[in-house]
Amino acid sequence: MRSSLCHGTCVEVELSLDLTSPTQLRELLRTHGFRIKKRLGQNFLVDRNVLDKIIEIADISNHDNILEIGPGVGTLTLSLAERGARIVAVEVDHTLIPILREVLDPYHNVTVVHSDILALDMPLFIRENFGDGTVKVVGNLPYYITSPVITKMIEARSCFERIVFMVQKEVADRLTSPPGTKEYGSMTVFVQFYLQVEVAAHVSRNVFFPPPDVSSAIVRMTPRSTPPVDVPSEKVFFDIVHCAFGQRRKTILNSLSNCPALSLSKDEAARILHEASVDASRRPETLSLEDFARIARCLDA
Repeated sequence: MRSSLCHGTCVEVELSLDLTSPTQLRELLRTHGFRIKKRLGQNFLVDRNVLDKIIEIADISNHDNILEIGPGVGTLTLSLAERGARIVAVEVDHTLIPILREVLDPYHNVTVVHSDILALDMPLFIRENFGDGTVKVVGNLPYYITSPVITKMIEARSCFERIVFMVQKEVADRLTSPPGTKEYGSMTVFVQFYLQVEVAAHVSRNVFFPPPDVSSAIVRMTPRSTPPVDVPSEKVFFDIVHCAFGQRRKTILNSLSNCPALSLSKDEAARILHEASVDASRRPETLSLEDFARIARCLDA
């Protein structure tokens, strides 16, 4: 297979391996004595149409700086490299590093880093690898690490232009759900406060090797320049959110009056909810970001 790679000028890269072929992928893994680790959620993408869709959603060009989280065997990395982007791929599994170096050897625009993404000082890592340039983040995230990685991205959001992740459909629903749904929770509020988030595509379990037990979705997240609601203190806002959803079976009145972080009596909580025009009998999952923000403003007044 011949691939065109551009860095201002185009060169031809000869690829003898098709990683979207399950047969060739199995042979590559066998050659390296690699065993798939279920505990790391290793399901490798083997569908070129989905690869192209990720590239499209991330809007990749040859001028982009790309941080790829969890490249696996390098299937998506190859597609990114073919577009001439500058890529730093961070992989936690040391047994995948020899495979990645073999697969990506023809490409001089890719750097493979063996590290746990959660252990990195992200602003420092971005500065050391990309200078002051803006960065797009892509990755196929296993379920067990999705929330910590998204939290890590939010903490370093000023570094990023766009974040595109493949996640389990259940996670995508939780990130994008409106108030009043069972998926809506503290993670929803946290992510939507800092990021514009949307489900860009749904993905069948059958496009992975081995197939996972659930369907997936591609989510596109863009850091907000300012939050969508006005709060006097982010700490107070999220104290309220965490207390509310930590006791989501209770009414918002009982949640707030039983929250150690807020130290409110029931009468004080009732007064604040009244001033915020929030019915004290409502359940936390029915409150919007603006509802929580009004409570925070009244509490801080």
